[in-house]
Amino acid sequence: MNWRMPAETARHDRIWMAFPAEGQTLGQSASEREEGYAAWTAVALATAAFTPVSMLVDPTEIARARRMLGGAVEIVEAPVDEFWMRDSGPTFVVSDDGRLGAVDWIFNGWGAPDWAEWHKAAQHARLIAEAAGAELVSSTLVNEGGGIHVDGEGTVLLTETVQLDPRRNPFADRQRVEAELARTIGSTKAVWLPRGLTRDYDDFGTNGHVDIVATLPSPGVVLLHEQGDPEHPDFEVSLALRAFFAEQTDAAGRRFEIVDLPAPATLRDDEGFVDWSYVNHLVTNDGVVACGFGDEQADAAARSILADAYPGRRVVTVDARPLFARGGGIHCITQQQPAL
Repeated sequence: MNWRMPAETARHDRIWMAFPAEGQTLGQSASEREEGYAAWTAVALATAAFTPVSMLVDPTEIARARRMLGGAVEIVEAPVDEFWMRDSGPTFVVSDDGRLGAVDWIFNGWGAPDWAEWHKAAQHARLIAEAAGAELVSSTLVNEGGGIHVDGEGTVLLTETVQLDPRRNPFADRQRVEAELARTIGSTKAVWLPRGLTRDYDDFGTNGHVDIVATLPSPGVVLLHEQGDPEHPDFEVSLALRAFFAEQTDAAGRRFEIVDLPAPATLRDDEGFVDWSYVNHLVTNDGVVACGFGDEQADAAARSILADAYPGRRVVTVDARPLFARGGGIHCITQQQPAL
């Protein structure tokens, strides 16, 4: 069986998400929790304007989810602890003969840190595969959907500090990871980024997920996070990654065209240097759901760049600051199911 992960720009049947459940990620105070519920809801409703959305909801949150989501989103009752669906959910693939598959990576909460509650989320891929009628593609690789990006033509972006993280895959090397990605998502060329953004290496980070750094809007093109302020540590990181991509080729042997996606002006929040990135957007059917950061000029510039990168799609902005405060962005909480 040959499986292939389609590009995110392919048509989607639906988007899968998970509604927040109480715990460390959601927040300790009532106001923090309300902010989290509202942020996930805003992304779901914006996405539902383009593609049907199915939301896993813990039994303890059913009443709240129904009240906040109304009839715009399908509610699927299921146990939820972590609710970053890109990472705990399946990576959908299609076969040569038109079947839908769902890759079930091992999910261990981004390397099994002491703070993470992930055992319920680790079952989400199998649960969703069954609900979607997809053939389960079981993998022994500890991986998350936010740790890979593909162009649909064989190229996969990934990060040395994620898939080769000893807390995830202590016995893996590049060859083993590449062989497993070839088997499960059909990749033929792996582009290994040396690292991710600075904030992502904090205790509550993912250790370098690619989906906050770079994405492939079309074959041969990379959208790359650009931090233009020398006072931010990611100034040097983004320069180094730009130099890195200038030397890389994709599965077809092409040099990448690099399109810079500038960061907003804000450098810090209460926890330190921010990792606010417009790269962490969702492309689905006729729309792009983009992160907003309360910076009108930068948000508008990002919408313009994304509109050029995804012609014919309407770009909408959702305030992503409450998401980033909890460890991710819009791409991180959504997972696409491709249309067959």
